[in-house]
Amino acid sequence: MTSFFDTLGQVFRAILANKLRSFLTMFGIAWGVGSLLVLVGLGEGFRSGQRKQLATFGNDLVMMWDGTIPALPNQHTGMRPYQLTVGDEAAMRQLTDLRAVTGYLSRNDLYQVSAYANTSGQVLGVEPNYSEVRFLPIAEGRFIDASDQAERRRVVVLGSKNALLLSLGHPMLGETITINDIAFTVVGRAEPVSHGNNDSENQKIYIPLTTMLELFAMKGDNVAQDALSSIQYQPAKRGDVAAAVVAVHRVIAERHGFDPSLIDAFEEWNTIHTQQMIAAIFNGMDIFLGGVGLVTLALGAVGIINIMLVSVTERTREIGVMKAVGATRRSILAQFFWEGLLLTGISGLIGVGLSWAFMALLQELLTGKMPGWDPPRLVPWSAALAVGSLAICGIVAGLYPASKAAALDPIEALRKE
Repeated sequence: MTSFFDTLGQVFRAILANKLRSFLTMFGIAWGVGSLLVLVGLGEGFRSGQRKQLATFGNDLVMMWDGTIPALPNQHTGMRPYQLTVGDEAAMRQLTDLRAVTGYLSRNDLYQVSAYANTSGQVLGVEPNYSEVRFLPIAEGRFIDASDQAERRRVVVLGSKNALLLSLGHPMLGETITINDIAFTVVGRAEPVSHGNNDSENQKIYIPLTTMLELFAMKGDNVAQDALSSIQYQPAKRGDVAAAVVAVHRVIAERHGFDPSLIDAFEEWNTIHTQQMIAAIFNGMDIFLGGVGLVTLALGAVGIINIMLVSVTERTREIGVMKAVGATRRSILAQFFWEGLLLTGISGLIGVGLSWAFMALLQELLTGKMPGWDPPRLVPWSAALAVGSLAICGIVAGLYPASKAAALDPIEALRKE
């Protein structure tokens, strides 16, 4: 009786006897596996990069700006404008559907001068929790605190690019700069925060909101003394903004005298909906790219089945001799089955290894180089899908030709030229 190792020896001799054919067959499977893993990894790289980009704004963040109230739903003529105020923010802080609320006032027409240079970055009057709600890490010093806010201190935190422009390489912590000729003490410097190619966040400077309202409040006809540029909040229930939005709409509508069902009256954007939309897009991309990879893999499997059938035809006389000297149907079935399975398995492992090495190289070379996109990485579920598909392909590629070989009549096989 033929042992398993004898069968494997016959399988390897058969594979080595047709080196070029075996190589081309294995190349097809390796290419299919590698394509599947790299394509899915590419989609996951885009998903990961976009998720990181959104996180630079803040997690579960809803941004609101001044709006206009339509006279009737979906009517865009005769709209009445309204402004968000500190009073609106205070009312929103009472809502249990929100876990954090912060407001800010911004001006783009204020000039900053240091002992070394001058610039005109955007000035924001903010509250102490701004750096947490909006994700603004501090590289040096500290951010605005409750004492600064309560005492209307003239302190400033510089954005990373603004700090470079004003310092010209000199230490700025503790230095004095002027904003429209009013002196402020530098108490902190923010880390770089960019959104794609847009680095405007790095050119901002931050002062206490109370100080901003006292010195640089918005001017103009019908402009409230406590007018804000934006109110931003996070829902109490992480990942679900629905209840929070309804509650906020109700409060703002009551305070400004309109029906909260007038959706057009609200100017807002939230990262949760954007995250869900991006997730849906990239789920579709994963399915498409995975499908392309599976088709490529299936073509490789068809190639193996075809090659194995050709091998059976070419070795018909050899099969007849094997049967004539006592080889059983089972041993012939095993030999061709293992030949197909090994061709599939080895080439699949080569495809997984090469795709992993290629993606690891891209990770090393491109990580952090392209904002909004991460290099492709090996995704566990795609690797599992590839291995499972390979197992099925290997069984099919081995069993069908093997059954054809085992079913040959020995007399007819020996007569085959």
